Amino acid sequence: MFRTMLTHPVSRPVRNFLPLLMLGFIAACGGGAGDAGQQQERPPLPVAVTPVEPRSVEVAAEYAGRVRGLRELEIRARVDGILEQRLYQEGQPVQAGAVLFRIDPEPYEIALRRAQAEQADAEAGLAQAQREWQRISNLYASDAVSRRERDQAESHREMAEARVQLAQAAVADAERNLRYTEVRAPASGITGLESFPEGSLIERGTLLTTLTQHDPVHVRFALPENDALAQGLARQAMAAGGRGQHRREARVRLPDGSWYERPGEVDFTASTVDPRTGTVSARVVVRNPEGRLVPGQFVRVRLVLETLSDVYVVDPAAVGQGREGAQVFVVDEQGQARARTVTLGPMIDEGQVIVSGLTPGERVVVNGTVALRDGMRVAATEAQAGEPTGVTR
Repeated sequence: MFRTMLTHPVSRPVRNFLPLLMLGFIAACGGGAGDAGQQQERPPLPVAVTPVEPRSVEVAAEYAGRVRGLRELEIRARVDGILEQRLYQEGQPVQAGAVLFRIDPEPYEIALRRAQAEQADAEAGLAQAQREWQRISNLYASDAVSRRERDQAESHREMAEARVQLAQAAVADAERNLRYTEVRAPASGITGLESFPEGSLIERGTLLTTLTQHDPVHVRFALPENDALAQGLARQAMAAGGRGQHRREARVRLPDGSWYERPGEVDFTASTVDPRTGTVSARVVVRNPEGRLVPGQFVRVRLVLETLSDVYVVDPAAVGQGREGAQVFVVDEQGQARARTVTLGPMIDEGQVIVSGLTPGERVVVNGTVALRDGMRVAATEAQAGEPTGVTR
């Protein structure tokens, strides 16, 4: 029939009306299907939620650091001579006062005996001068000798006393040099390699070895130039001497990722920026009785910068971006998702900090937010611990 109709000439008004007629026919055919789809309700979208409560959190930062000994001491010879013996085991701990090296003492023993003999001679001369002075003084009192002879006796006595003092100083110097033939540890620590073997001829001031104190140790690290908060807190801790409210504690993370069991304290921060690196040097002192922290070791320093109160912590996957900024979805009592604009704080190990925008007990959607819209009906279930959310922390 349509073919017959199309074979006949069609007038211009009818030809212009045909497209509108066809569109109306198509719309009439599809209208019933749309009405039927609208009559069917969409099922609630399944989502996972977590209730939130206000809490206090610590905002911390980690910095790369290197362990150093509390003091690195140079052990040097204080007298000349032949190095006779090394009395310590390299790399082992020694106590303060322990003998590390022995230098040939014989020349200094001879020098001491000579000084002692000279002292004895000077003391004998002093005794003779004192007796002469006493005799001349008595004769002068009875006008038996002149004043000139009395003055000469007194001068001889005073010179004899001076010679005794010189001899005593020479003996003290000889005793000191003999004592220095035993090179002792000035403090407790770990010994280094010897610089010269036994039998070497050494001079005064020769470096024999080094000694590093391992308890406590220092951990030196650098604060970024723009990290004003960390620098300010570190300076407060240094000014307070580690006491009071400005006492700033730090933790040390070992190279294997574990935490060192003893906390440290910030005891120094530089007041200037290093122009070469753009950083500010800082230091933490840590007790190290077991020697687990080794000088030269790379570690991480964790410094608590501030404590935030009455804030919320949510999974980062729960935070999206809306027209007015950061937002999360909360599920109300009617089972509908409601978009909530929030103010974000810093990111911490436990998740994203939210400073404002939530109320205690609200259920925040942490999984299923991709297709979620404001006012959409949802089927909420409690998120289980360890449940994947699509975000790796």
